[in-house]
Amino acid sequence: MNHPMELDVWAGDWGLASVDLHCLEVMAYATFCGVPLQYNATNNPFRTPKGKLPVFRHGSHVICGFDEICSYLRKKNFIADYLLIPKQQAEIVAFSELLKQKLYPSLQFAWWVDEKNYIELTRPWYSKALPFPYNYYYPGKYEKEAKNMMSALFGEDEEFSALEANVYSEGEKCLNDLSTRLGENDFFFGSHPTSLDAKVYAYLAPLLKAPFPNAALQNHLKACDNLLKFVVRVSHRYFPKAVQDYEMKKLSENNERATSKESDFPNKRRNQILAGLFATVAMTGYALSTGLVGVKLKDDDDDDSEELAEYQDLFENSENTDS
Repeated sequence: MNHPMELDVWAGDWGLASVDLHCLEVMAYATFCGVPLQYNATNNPFRTPKGKLPVFRHGSHVICGFDEICSYLRKKNFIADYLLIPKQQAEIVAFSELLKQKLYPSLQFAWWVDEKNYIELTRPWYSKALPFPYNYYYPGKYEKEAKNMMSALFGEDEEFSALEANVYSEGEKCLNDLSTRLGENDFFFGSHPTSLDAKVYAYLAPLLKAPFPNAALQNHLKACDNLLKFVVRVSHRYFPKAVQDYEMKKLSENNERATSKESDFPNKRRNQILAGLFATVAMTGYALSTGLVGVKLKDDDDDDSEELAEYQDLFENSENTDS
């Protein structure tokens, strides 16, 4: 019996097949190799062998970790690096270590340590994605792990501003090195993606696409034009459904907002007219009450006086005629 290959992952958002770095690198590698993977957006690391995602399943095989999963796929003849020479293989090792040592701490800082990003983006997203009651546990767990990493790498006594400058400086240097290595190529070793492209995409795509309130590191990535194009290229070429679904979602939201504004317009116009009439009446009443405007009223005595005067004139005219 042929068992399907499955991968349990964190869900996607913002045009990404998954928001998680570790899930994305496996997904990218498998897609580059043409692996017929079925993705399950479980969002529940508690039910995994090591408490982490992704988890690869194929029959009785349950495997965690990028290297372990790729090793299993290579045994099934799904190999992304089969055209590379030993020198290029060594480059993959070197750049993989660079990503892990320099860029990964910067990403952890941006997601979990930066207070503004954590409060406004990271915690709400994971709290919504995780099932109850894990949504109360895991965001705090990941935050603590990230802060422990910062303490181990940079010391516990460093002030936040100095820590931020330090960790982002290392991340920016890594981005510069990646940009230089990529150059004008579509991928790092020419026209075909490899395991290094899978790793780099996984690191850069969430950094580029997530709507960070504090976007210091994201802005540096956007300034690296070839890396920006690299992420867009991989997304559109290998994960078109995630991109299209997100674009359709944004279009639908924009249409709903436009429709809401149109439906509100008649009521808004009516309210403006009524407000204007009310203001006019109020101003007129105020003017009359304060004597700024006077109105002369004609009473019955005035009418009688005018009529008597008319008769008196007629009488005087008739006397003059007789004489």
